[in-house]
Amino acid sequence: MSYRKNFATKIAELRRDNNMSMQVLATTLGVTHQAISLMEHSKRSPSFEILCQLADFFDVSLDYLCGRSESRERLP
Repeated sequence: MSYRKNFATKIAELRRDNNMSMQVLATTLGVTHQAISLMEHSKRSPSFEILCQLADFFDVSLDYLCGRSESRERLP
């Protein structure tokens, strides 16, 4: 599985786990609903800034978002 696919799966999962719509997440990050949709469907990769914002917002590691780790915990 590619990093983009892993990322798409993780973002959709985190958003649903937090009972959050794509629009609410988009507004929180300062991007469009379409940008979130494209990321969740593996058609667009996030910028580094958005990737970091997502990790901070959901309080997960970048490795988790990319599928390199199954642990959501961030290192201190």
